[in-house]
Amino acid sequence: MKIQHYITGALIIGLGMQGISCSSQRNLGTVKLGLDKEFVHSNLADAHKQIAYLAASINESDMPTTYKDGKYVNWGSSWWCSGFYPGTVLYLYEYTKDEKLLTEAKRKLKQLEKEKNNKGTHDLGFMLYCSFGNALRLTGDSAAYKEILSTGAASLATRFHEAPKTIRSWDGGKNWDGQPWTYPVIIDNMMNLEFLTEVSKMTGDKRYRDIAVQHANTTMINHYRKDYSSYHVVDYNPKDGSIISRKTAQGAFDESAWARGQSWGLYGYTMMYRETGDKKYLEQARHIAQFYLNHPNLPKDLIPYWDMDQNKLTPDSKYYSQKDLRDVSTASVTASALLELAQYTTGSESQLYISKAEQMLRSLSSKPYKADYKEAGGYVLKHSVGSIPHKTEVDVPLTYADYYYVEALVRYDRLLRGEKVIKQ
Repeated sequence: MKIQHYITGALIIGLGMQGISCSSQRNLGTVKLGLDKEFVHSNLADAHKQIAYLAASINESDMPTTYKDGKYVNWGSSWWCSGFYPGTVLYLYEYTKDEKLLTEAKRKLKQLEKEKNNKGTHDLGFMLYCSFGNALRLTGDSAAYKEILSTGAASLATRFHEAPKTIRSWDGGKNWDGQPWTYPVIIDNMMNLEFLTEVSKMTGDKRYRDIAVQHANTTMINHYRKDYSSYHVVDYNPKDGSIISRKTAQGAFDESAWARGQSWGLYGYTMMYRETGDKKYLEQARHIAQFYLNHPNLPKDLIPYWDMDQNKLTPDSKYYSQKDLRDVSTASVTASALLELAQYTTGSESQLYISKAEQMLRSLSSKPYKADYKEAGGYVLKHSVGSIPHKTEVDVPLTYADYYYVEALVRYDRLLRGEKVIKQ
């Protein structure tokens, strides 16, 4: 018999380190939890076994990205995914208290530290906050990690420019029409703002928070359509901030809703509400969730296609043969985001977000998405899509799918224990 759990009135979203104003606190009341401890703990235990196998299988210098055709693919510390593996290891350390995991995480952090000086990427939040941020939270070792995080935030801040009021994403490349990007900003960049807001609190430097707020505000205005779906790329004129074009780089076509982009926005605006208490971010997150959860092409198991408008591809499209591939990484990000968003809403809306996140976790934790022990090289989840247009990481396990899946399970475990979803 499945045991139903209930959150009592004692569970509220805290103040303090989370930086949320009194007006933004929420009480989940009697929202029903449909997953039990056995489900959560068994899946975290399986993830622990898988990641331990992965750790034993890779080389000292490897920074895991994916596994394809029986081979490990590692893009190095400067790749945008480099922080996810140590971050996953740290989440599992938090759950298991296995000191071997902490040792493994620190081993990879040493390789990653040099990226604090990398001013050529907008992804330092992924790279440094998912890794060193978790390390600081779990160990409290500010002497080891505060300087790395603050230096990294300073590097990221160099990519912000006043005219477009955004952090620039790429420094080169061309769009699918063959035109060079001028000042491209991608929706993914919402995920790097938490890094800036946290370092702002850590150092007392208000500039980092201001950059995050300006970027989020500009993105809300320029990236979103009337139905609250997001463009992937907005290309700006850096001199006056005007928009040159709205495009995609990883979606099916420019006007489509690239699935992971929708989850990046949902997670990002939920986080920005937590960090600022500004209700416009909460409203934005709620609208994005409504678009996503009500989309007619969302499969019953809630593991989305790589593009939510893939059904509009015609047989002459170069992506047509791959139109029905699922993207597990999107579901992992979305599940984690919905668990947090449920904390800032009430009643049936909060219940909806919890229930949908639970359904996603059930799907992710079963076949064909969850890998068996030692399968997929030790990655936890299968069937993610990196970029079909780039023909990279298509229908493979991906390190960030594992990271957000484990994060969602850890967040849910906190709910079961009557704790805050977010620990900082």
